[in-house]
Amino acid sequence: MEWKQDNYLISDDDAILNIDAICDFLAQAYWANKRPRDLIERSLQHSLNFGVYDLQNKQRQIGFARIVTDYSVFAYVCDVFIHEDYRDRALGK
Repeated sequence: MEWKQDNYLISDDDAILNIDAICDFLAQAYWANKRPRDLIERSLQHSLNFGVYDLQNKQRQIGFARIVTDYSVFAYVCDVFIHEDYRDRALGK
């Protein structure tokens, strides 16, 4: 699925996720700064992921959210971030 608003795209397409950007941000986050890259990559493979992209800046990934779910009754939202340069634009809502 994709949603576009203004100059931003939210997509659940794992093929366009920027794994480097996700790992770089999580390495700075207090809740994930000790996770090795291979663990992050494996967690992405087993989750429903949403990327937020800036369409005016070569589709730069500026946000992310990972959903752990059974796709029926349970969902847990985690590893949510919006890049510092894009905060205060209601992109994380």
